[in-house]
Amino acid sequence: MIKIVDEDFVKNCIRPRRVDSHKGENGRVMVVGGSWLYHGAPFLSAMASLRCGVDLAYIAAPEKIATAIRALSPNIILLPLSDLKLTRGVAKRVLKILPEIDSLVIGPGLASGGEAGIELVVKEAITLKKGVVLDATALYPEILERVSGGRVVLTPHAGEFRRVFGRDVPSELDERVKLVKEEAERNKVTILLKGRFDVISDGVEVMVNETGTPAMTVGGTGDVLTGVIAALLAWGNDPFKAAASAAWINGKAGELASSKFGLHILATDVIDALPEVLRRFDRVVE
Repeated sequence: MIKIVDEDFVKNCIRPRRVDSHKGENGRVMVVGGSWLYHGAPFLSAMASLRCGVDLAYIAAPEKIATAIRALSPNIILLPLSDLKLTRGVAKRVLKILPEIDSLVIGPGLASGGEAGIELVVKEAITLKKGVVLDATALYPEILERVSGGRVVLTPHAGEFRRVFGRDVPSELDERVKLVKEEAERNKVTILLKGRFDVISDGVEVMVNETGTPAMTVGGTGDVLTGVIAALLAWGNDPFKAAASAAWINGKAGELASSKFGLHILATDVIDALPEVLRRFDRVVE
């Protein structure tokens, strides 16, 4: 029997906030991404993390788009990178910030050709035991041996799954569940296969998320999802719980946005709906 992500599962993954907590205690996330064509992708991930309740969100992005990203919101801490690609030299600047953050997103909108830099950053993040979310450009076959055994979530859609694992994704849910579990077990990672029904597995457990709406085909909702996962990782959840809970949260936010705008939602509408989804889990403790 396939286990379905539900509200009770998610509730156990939301960390309460201490009444005397201070800035930074509730999570610090960094998003590495962006390019001349895709300046919005890393912004959507970072803003999703903030709306989930983390205290600080950094974006490391090419300096050529830094001003554009800064103009979107004063809530983001921007780290300009001197190259459009994540070269090893550029990546070294990101490494300086890694000890200060709790989880890392790498890939949204990132220019291709930066594999050496991606692997350098990911290796150090895993060494420091940070949570890591890999999406988009950061999903390629060679990355698997670098992340095996780490606190890592891969978030492919069917096409990216084929690119990374070399296997086509079947249409039948039972077969998708089997496939995701096999690859998660083989590579010692957590996989969140996005689709009409999201399939999440760490190679031991498998869950399916049924929340969401066809309106979420709009660009950017996957970037929102990565930001939600990063927030949950920043709160100390293991990758499987973070991925499964984030899929439910993201889908519920999409449903709320769609209830207002029908099939005409934007990714930013999903972000705006996150507090309404999450406030039911708010708890303040001594």
